[in-house]
This record gives sequence, C-alpha cells and structure tokens, in this order.
Amino acid sequence: MSRGHKFSILRKPLVTEKSTLLQEQNRYSFEVAPQATKLEIKQAVQDAFNVKVTKVNTMTVQGKRKRFGPKFTQKKTWKKAIVTVSQGDSITIFEGV
Repeated sequence: MSRGHKFSILRKPLVTEKSTLLQEQNRYSFEVAPQATKLEIKQAVQDAFNVKVTKVNTMTVQGKRKRFGPKFTQKKTWKKAIVTVSQGDSITIFEGV
C-alpha cells in the first residue's frame, strides 16, 4: 500500500434502502478514498472484516448543487465502492442498523 494505511481507504459504510436490498445478494456499499484502486479496496475489506471478496465495483458520485437563497454551493464529489463477498460470508457491521 503506497498510499497510506490500508484502513484509511474505507471511509464509512453506506446504509441506504438500495444498499440494504443489495445485502441479500452479498453486496455491501462503502464510501472510499478517491484515489483508492479496486485491488486496494478488496484487500482493505478482506483484512478489516475477514471475508473473501469476489468482486469490486467503483463509481465516482458527483456532488450535487444546493441552493441557499440566491447563492449556489457545490457538495463534494466522492467515490463509492460496491463489494461482493463470497457465498456464506457476511459483514456484521451492517446487521441491526
């Protein structure tokens, strides 16, 4: 890992309706560091949660424009990763949320 500590790659888990439905297919969503590669994300999830990762999909989410009266501001752009774990494995941080 040339870009710092491997646990700094995973910023936070994403808990939304869509990500909750994806958990039935053994897929979990995370906000990750913008410069992280798929291989780095895979290794960080495997080390952090002791699961076998089979697939990593990444996407860059564009920040939305918000209006406060006459002024517009831009939210930050961030990177999202959807990680598929092998059959029988699960990530317990999402249980009971």
